[in-house]
Amino acid sequence: MTRTGLAMMGVLAVLASGCGGGSDADDAAQPTAQAARGNSLVAQGRHIFRFDTFGDEAKWTDTLRMHEVIAAAVDPTTALSVGLKVDVDALPKSLKNGIAAGTVDLTSPATTLALLELDAVIGLKGRVDKEKGVLKLKRVGITCALCHSTVDNSFAPGIGKRLDGWANRDLNVGAIIALSPALTAAQKAVFNSWGPGMYDPRHNIDGLNKPVVLPPVYGLAGIHKITFTGDGDEIAYWNRYVAVTQMGGLGTFSDPRLPLTVTNGTVDLVSDKLPALQAYQLSLAAPAPPAGSFDAGAAAAGKLVFEGKGQCMSCHTGALFTDANTLLHPPADSVVEPETPSYASRSATKMYRTTPLKGLWQHAPYFHDGSAATLEDVGTAYNDKRGLGLTAQEIADLAQYLKSL
Repeated sequence: MTRTGLAMMGVLAVLASGCGGGSDADDAAQPTAQAARGNSLVAQGRHIFRFDTFGDEAKWTDTLRMHEVIAAAVDPTTALSVGLKVDVDALPKSLKNGIAAGTVDLTSPATTLALLELDAVIGLKGRVDKEKGVLKLKRVGITCALCHSTVDNSFAPGIGKRLDGWANRDLNVGAIIALSPALTAAQKAVFNSWGPGMYDPRHNIDGLNKPVVLPPVYGLAGIHKITFTGDGDEIAYWNRYVAVTQMGGLGTFSDPRLPLTVTNGTVDLVSDKLPALQAYQLSLAAPAPPAGSFDAGAAAAGKLVFEGKGQCMSCHTGALFTDANTLLHPPADSVVEPETPSYASRSATKMYRTTPLKGLWQHAPYFHDGSAATLEDVGTAYNDKRGLGLTAQEIADLAQYLKSL
């Protein structure tokens, strides 16, 4: 028997002794009908966020043939190395025990298929059939969670409980896409140039290549301009853009400001899901900084810098730390401009939004192009471009304050 066959037998034996599935249990019912309806919408949105492909298998299977690549060459070790994550709550106890004991082969693509059958690979949705006792991946698509969820690594690196809304800065989207046998060498070179945590959501539209960091989608309640360039007035605008133009979902996106109209397929699998998806995203609070992750005394001093000499409050205003609801900024206001190509110039607004700061500790690197590796680098960049005259100590204190938000 082949190594793959042995691996499959081992995985199936482990799975046979336990049951698995997704971890998206419904929220508990609330005492009022209004709260119950709101909870129901959020629960629907959570399922959409985690598991709905909007029919994008048409792109990832029919066009890019990623099901062939995954079935032949993507074992769990490879998947984890490009930043894919595994939901430990989707694994039956027997499989977790097998992984911990080393009896499950993590170097076999057959194990990846077993994980896909369990809906355990975050952001990937596969249709796995069993033929003569062997798992076969028939179709695969992606979900919102691919880029905007990670795990807490509580079981092992890359395997843990879901953290929805967190930017997966480990994810190498470009390297994953470049595995497609349907792409030319030149196309693969572009995708491989992006690197972990980076993605260009305009590349397939305008042909330019300047990726931006994958953003978190938490802490957005009360904020209307939610993208780097503030293109829409609510999350649903960008959800539609991504679902149709990037994921390849079936539906239509149109914005005369770009100008752009894209229609995939003859049915709409996007529009009806946007309200619930948005409700779930707005329910995601920014994560508090881990205990001991910042110096409280330095953070108190940094707050004074933030509110005074650093001039941070001129844009990062109010409880949301952004003026995005009332103002967008010209490219000259960005510390990374001028850049070539300018990301703002490729957008609908041609301007930038002030980024909200809560949960900032989680999603390094910083600025839309990821050019600041640390929050100290952020302070230095502003100090140099704005001529603020901050001392090294003030920049260090400011970084501690930003880590505390």
